[in-house]
Amino acid sequence: MRALTEAELRGSFVNAEKTDASVIALPHDFLLTEWDHLDFLAWRDPRSRSRGYIVAEVGGEVTGVVLRASEGSSHARSAFCNICRTMQPGNQVTLFTARKAGSAGEHGDSVGTYICADLSCHENVRLAMPLAPNEYRGSVDMKIDGTARRTHEFVERVLAKAA
Repeated sequence: MRALTEAELRGSFVNAEKTDASVIALPHDFLLTEWDHLDFLAWRDPRSRSRGYIVAEVGGEVTGVVLRASEGSSHARSAFCNICRTMQPGNQVTLFTARKAGSAGEHGDSVGTYICADLSCHENVRLAMPLAPNEYRGSVDMKIDGTARRTHEFVERVLAKAA
């Protein structure tokens, strides 16, 4: 991923109101980000735990998505992240929803998926050993590529026009 300035990052959000973009809390280590090692940038809002953000390059454009975490808690023993495809304890995977971009979002359309609660998918797939015995055991490169692809697909779903 190419290096972004704060202004570029704030301007990338496709499903945020203009006033929302100015109050987005950047990751605490934003200035130290090693952009060459990122397929996408994802973080939880340190001021509002119900919000998260994903920024990815889709179609050559930097595209940011504001996420909302579900309020409910899971009683499941384990849960599956649909982005990095890792099995985690149930309280470490959360349903995140994103308002769609444009007029679809203005009319209340949204998309959602289950994602690691701390949005650490980028790091999870780089672990040498699987997180659980029944986890998909593809090569690390395959896991990295798949995580990046599924992240881009989720962002594209936010961008998609209403049918």
